Amino acid sequence: MERIENSEVAEELIGRGYSRRQLGRIAALLGGGLALAGNAESVFAQQSAKAVAGAVRIGSNECWTGPLPAGAEAAMLIVAQGNRYEPDDEHAKLFAAVSEVEGVPVDRILAWPGSSDPLARTPITFSSPKRGIVTADPTYESIWRTGAWIGAKVTKVPLTSDYRHDVKAMLTADPNAGLYYVCSPNNPTGTITPIEDLRWLAENKPKDAVLLVDEAYVHWSDTPRAAQLAVERDDVIVMRTFSKLFGMAGMRLGLTFAAPELHKRMMRYDGGQVTNMLPMTAVACGTASVPLAAQIKARAAQMVSAREMAIAHLQKRGLKVIPGSHANMFMVEWKDRTPKEMMAALLGQGVQIGRSWTAYPQMSRITVGSAEEMQKFCLAVDKVLMA
Repeated sequence: MERIENSEVAEELIGRGYSRRQLGRIAALLGGGLALAGNAESVFAQQSAKAVAGAVRIGSNECWTGPLPAGAEAAMLIVAQGNRYEPDDEHAKLFAAVSEVEGVPVDRILAWPGSSDPLARTPITFSSPKRGIVTADPTYESIWRTGAWIGAKVTKVPLTSDYRHDVKAMLTADPNAGLYYVCSPNNPTGTITPIEDLRWLAENKPKDAVLLVDEAYVHWSDTPRAAQLAVERDDVIVMRTFSKLFGMAGMRLGLTFAAPELHKRMMRYDGGQVTNMLPMTAVACGTASVPLAAQIKARAAQMVSAREMAIAHLQKRGLKVIPGSHANMFMVEWKDRTPKEMMAALLGQGVQIGRSWTAYPQMSRITVGSAEEMQKFCLAVDKVLMA
């Protein structure tokens, strides 16, 4: 790969306020894979802790089960052609399937090994020491680390009283930012920012800034999706991942929807090495899974049922749960114990829950597992609170 310091891209980055030292940091990200984003924690940021053998694992927003059966079968079949970099135009098949379902033109779809790479690549491309990043607080923090690593100002704006992104406050907080990041449904609250708010931010932000909408958890919501904004506008990027509802976290497959020019700018730094080297097993699995609307809806419904059962149980216990989750997670506030204490106590009962966020220091994020797993979680909570 061409060294950044010797490329035309380096001159452009210097013009955006990067120092030579910061260029070296960007080069380090590229050399180690953009998912590193400043430190090794970012690679597995969703993993609140290492897996404990035998424990109910409801801490990392993974799906409780593996890929949809047709997807798993497609992945296994293509293993026999593992001697080929791309047996039969597999990327094109994936893009065609996604385009048919989402209504996004093929030339506005790009595939990635999960979401970590584009989530790090967008700050490098569209923000800088002169143009900051604006996010909610709490939200998924990976972009904060990348911003700090490259020397971009990161502005964090509290959610509204009903746990939406406060888009007007985000714009007011930094009206000259280069990148505005909205996660909807939001991680860790699971709450939705309405499409009308996203459209307002897109229309009122600086014309040369970019709106990045992370829809990793969109399959648990029936509200209008942001993909259409990425079709209508040339300044919006929408992220998707197969790591959540599709049960493919370990297979690493994600998507971005954006204008070709935005994708071109994102790809300047490595010549497409990342997007051209996806595992064909993941691509084949994704292609087979995307069209399965009925199965996707059924899986989502199973998790919604388990989520609502667990929330109702906690509320009967007098515990506060942030309302309005439309994802495979929710936030619960413990009365007289810290999240760290509850994590340890529940692990003693064989249940591994998620972490807390600095904005809500008394709350833990709980991933929604199967109905059986959530029943075990509820029983474990009862035992801990009665102890």
